[in-house]
Amino acid sequence: MTSSPRSTPDRVYLTTPIYYASGEPHIGHAYTTFLADALARYHRQAGAEVRFLTGTDEHGQKIQEEANRRGITPQDLCDQMAGRFLDAWAELDISHDRFIRTTEAGHKAVVRAFVQRLHDRGHIYAAEYEGWYSVHEERFFTEKELGPGNTDPIAGRPVERIREKNWFFRMSAFQEPLIRHIRENPDWIFPESRRNEVLGFLQKPLEDLSISRPRTRLEWGIPLPFDDDHVTYVWVDALINYLTASGAIHPEAEPGSQGFDGVDESGRLGGSWWPADLHLTGKDILTTHAVYWPTLLMGVGLPLPRRILSHGWWVVGDTKMSKSLGNVVDPMALKEKAGTDALRWYLLREMPTGSDASYTPERFMTRYDELANIIGNLASRALSMIERYRGGVIPEGPDTGLSAETAAAVASFHEAMRELRVNEALGHAMDLGRAANGYVETREPWAQAKDPARAAELDETLASLARVLLVLSALLLPAMPARMRELAQRLGAEDVPTLEEAHGILLAGSGVEKGLPLFPRLEWGEIDGA
Repeated sequence: MTSSPRSTPDRVYLTTPIYYASGEPHIGHAYTTFLADALARYHRQAGAEVRFLTGTDEHGQKIQEEANRRGITPQDLCDQMAGRFLDAWAELDISHDRFIRTTEAGHKAVVRAFVQRLHDRGHIYAAEYEGWYSVHEERFFTEKELGPGNTDPIAGRPVERIREKNWFFRMSAFQEPLIRHIRENPDWIFPESRRNEVLGFLQKPLEDLSISRPRTRLEWGIPLPFDDDHVTYVWVDALINYLTASGAIHPEAEPGSQGFDGVDESGRLGGSWWPADLHLTGKDILTTHAVYWPTLLMGVGLPLPRRILSHGWWVVGDTKMSKSLGNVVDPMALKEKAGTDALRWYLLREMPTGSDASYTPERFMTRYDELANIIGNLASRALSMIERYRGGVIPEGPDTGLSAETAAAVASFHEAMRELRVNEALGHAMDLGRAANGYVETREPWAQAKDPARAAELDETLASLARVLLVLSALLLPAMPARMRELAQRLGAEDVPTLEEAHGILLAGSGVEKGLPLFPRLEWGEIDGA
């Protein structure tokens, strides 16, 4: 993920968390998925083969209880909710290569093979456990962790005291190897503040992890291969999805040869996508991805993911968006008002990668106006002048205007994307758009058009603007694929080129089409209350 654009990895495997199938898609889901989609599209543009994974987490007590409340089976509930996510991602132009569901037979088999491997290597033991359990978070909390009035410290929901037999993973045995890995690989967790959080968490003794739930309390899960009276803890089940989708583990193979060994020269398990190049996750589930998951992988002897990006929360005022608080923003409602690409643009441009961001209709309008006034205005002006002054055909002539600004923007864009600072990368594209609008004011093509002696100057101006627009279509494609394809086609190109190709494509002689505004005027009232 950190190679230069000209030496991009041949294969890139990146993942979102799989989303819990008890609730509707919301803006938090959309942001994580847009971020992964933008990175996937960027790497495809650079020539890499990409596997972009997302999906739904479909086991656990919340699913069982929600299904009971609705009077349907847990499987029926999961089928309905997986369909909702698939429909939402289709409408929001998500280019995932694999949508995984944890109720798939293949995933269940991989989970059982993984847990059996832990057991065979002596990393699992049975013990009786007593603690405070939150159904909402599907985890135990210690006395010290509880919030006011014996509530869970994450969502503030009630907890109950439970005493039961569990199977435990010896997570404590891997505390020092994990600390060593984080310190030896300072970029492994991004941003640095999240890395520091994890190292702070690991300053205290790491407890062993309960990886099962008794079937007397929870039926809806994957039974342990060595104890049919227990199902696999939903978080362990969910994390293993990344391995399932990689094709690394083949549980149908002979015992001892399920794919746990055999790393090839590229560092991947032979012929598979594992290890993942990048896990994208929200900061609220950083511990599960940066502590539970790597120690589990150490336990079975598999390579760790190459990088973890932990982004911030979308907040309303000072409060995290949460289904339980009733303050979530429906991305589909925003999409209906402003369009898919405008929604994608807002979420990716507004949130600095790794930090929190506050959603307000005012900020949405500010970002939309930026898009309309800079990119939309530039496209409208340039295409209108080509139609008016050159009969709708991009003229022959040098397109060297703004060459230095274009080269600088492209280099800065690549650097920011390699560093996972997607919002900054988009900012560099906007800077090029501003420079191009300034170029129009400086060159005054309307004045050049009035003087036949300045025809060559006008040709240079118009050709340069066409080239910059084509480069902008490539820069902005990861964020706004539909609108940027439309822009490239209005310039006479068949599709959006790669950034490297955009410099060499000869647009001269191509017919252009001004068309309707790329980003039509949007009124405040259309967004307020969406």
